[in-house]
This record gives sequence, structure tokens and C-alpha cells, in this order.
Amino acid sequence: MFKLAERLEKIPPYLFAEIDAMKKKKMQEGVEVIDFGVGDPDLPTPEHIVEALKKAAERVERQKYPSYEGMLSFRESVARFYKRRKGVELDPESEVISLIGSKEGIAHLPLAFVNNGDYVLVPEPGYPVYYASTLLADGIPYEMPLKEENNFLPDLQSIPDDVARKAKIMFLNYPNNPTAAVAPKDFIKEAIDFCMDNKIILAHDAAYSEITFDGYKAPSFLEFDNAFEVCIEFNSLSKTYNMTGWRIGFACGNKEILAGLLKVKTNVDSGVFEAIQEAAIAAMDGPDSVIDENCRVYQRRRDLLVEGLNEVGIEAEKPKATFYVWAKVNRNSVDFVKQLIDKAGIVATPGVGFGKSGEGYVRFALTRGEEVIEKAIERLKKLLHK
Repeated sequence: MFKLAERLEKIPPYLFAEIDAMKKKKMQEGVEVIDFGVGDPDLPTPEHIVEALKKAAERVERQKYPSYEGMLSFRESVARFYKRRKGVELDPESEVISLIGSKEGIAHLPLAFVNNGDYVLVPEPGYPVYYASTLLADGIPYEMPLKEENNFLPDLQSIPDDVARKAKIMFLNYPNNPTAAVAPKDFIKEAIDFCMDNKIILAHDAAYSEITFDGYKAPSFLEFDNAFEVCIEFNSLSKTYNMTGWRIGFACGNKEILAGLLKVKTNVDSGVFEAIQEAAIAAMDGPDSVIDENCRVYQRRRDLLVEGLNEVGIEAEKPKATFYVWAKVNRNSVDFVKQLIDKAGIVATPGVGFGKSGEGYVRFALTRGEEVIEKAIERLKKLLHK
């Protein structure tokens, strides 16, 4: 009776619906399903953050409409966090805004700058919101393949000149979801220069910037020369502080780009609950030992899972960052994932769900404890040795 708008019909169908149905069926059969599919930390939000929320929620002044750009105290905390963690100086009044999670900001950015027929450069495989938000803004997604032979970095020189001229935004995401790749400094410089030359907004999704291993530290794109000319960087407390359900993040960088995004937000949302902003301040101004401990936990899980996968013949390398393992299965990824669920009660994410270049890969999220990972490896041994 009611026909969806054409822009919605262009968005690919939800690939994971069938996998979710298989998972539910196994659980109904009494199988203890081990779910490595969703990037949602199993670790609790640190207690001092929860306490800050409780106290702030009781204050009457925190129960009213928040400001659209976020409390100045929150934006000042972001600036301190970036100075301490990245060595980047931010003006909290004009170079930081709050977000209802970084996904919200990423999704709204094309609405501020993309006109009908403009190109947006999106990594493929990649977080689906880059592609979907482009379509919702009536833009044209131009996919940049991330290939293993190029260390899962896009080949910027292969982008046609006519596409580059008509492109308004380039989305990048390092450390990367789903491949867990990291970006070397020379590539980041190349990306900034490319966007400068072509007058393109460089939108960097840095949601996994603090989940790093083996001494690696992920740089902010804003550390580099000329970055503030073209760059907006999205970040989130979701992965850094185990706060996925809290929906709090921020964008920082170029003032003009932030102002455009904020103009969209003032028309579609009413800001972030101030009690949650108070909790975020407690997180970012709190001890970095919270982040360090998270990284230690994920590194132990990474080592255990990667070694187990290789032992059963699934090729995987230990990533330097994120809490994902991008494993090469050299077969149809959806069929492989269905087999895992049906025969072993294990849920993973098919790589093709993130884009056609993800075919032949499966993503495992390190969001289950070491005992559960060991149990999963034992199930894989039984399945694959058959």
C-alpha cells in the first residue's frame, strides 16, 4: 500500500537477517551459541563512569533540553583528551561538537554537504553507514576497494579524475572495521593531500583509535599538516570505555565542516542528555589505566583466537588494533558462516556483508571471554577436522 522512497529502496537488504534467524533457531534448540558477530563489548562500563551518571541524573538542571553542540565542559574534556592522547590542540568552542554516538554524526554529514548526483568516496568493505548515508543524501557512492595486497588501504591514484572533481566527501576508517588494518603515516598524508587538491571533505571515523596492541598507537588524522583544512574526525566512547549503549560521541576538526553538520543536527535532534555528557567527562578525564586494561584483555583474546584459528587451518593475522580478527576462509563467506552456526553453534560475520571485496573473509569480534574462545576453538577443531 505504501511505497518506500527510492532512496531507501537503493539501500542493500539486511544481509544478516537470515543469520540472525539461524542463531535464534539454534538457541531455541538448546544450543549454547557462541556469538562473535557483533562488535559490542562484553566488558562493563567502569564504575566511576556509572556513578557520575547517577549523580548527574539527579540534578534538575541536567534534566532539561541540552545544547545542540554539547556542554562546553564536555567539549573541553574532549580537547583535554585529544591533547593527552594524540597531542592535538582543539578549540572546544568551535572545533568540537557532541554526537548521539559517532554513527549519528557520520550518517548526517552527507546531508550537510552532498547534493543530488555528487560523489562520496566510501571504503569497501566498510561500515555500512558510509554507503547508506550517501544514498539517503541522494549522493552516489564511489567504492574504494580495500585489498589485502594493498594492506587494506584504498588506491587513491586509481580514482578517476572526473569522480574526484565531483566528490564532496571521502570516508576513511583507521584502525579499520572490518579488516582491522591500520594506516601508516605516509598514507594519511597522501589522503589529506588528495582531499586538499580536490576540495573534498576528509571524514575520518576513529572509533577504534584507542584499542591498540603491541606498542602500536593509532594517530589522529588531525595530527598531520593541513588536516584542519579538510578533515573532520569522528570518535566515540563506545569502544574506548565500553559505552556502546550510552550513545555518546563527538566530532572535531574543521570549523566550517562542523558548522554544516551542526546545522543538520539542530533540525533533526535535540542533543545529548547532559547527564550522559557528565559521565563522558568522567570517562575522558579519568585514568587511562581503564583503556590500558581493555587493551590487555583484548590482546589476550586476540592471541588466543588467532592462534586457534590458524591451528584449525583458518588463515588469520594478529591485528595491531580494533577488537576484530579478519580471517581468510577462501570460500563463500555466507555459506561458511551458516555452516559455523549450524554445525558448531558459532556466530561470525560474513565479510561480503561489508562489501563485495570482503568475500572470502569472515570477521570475528573479540567480545567474548578467553574460556568461551577456547570452547569455540574446540568446536572448530571438531567441525573442520571432519
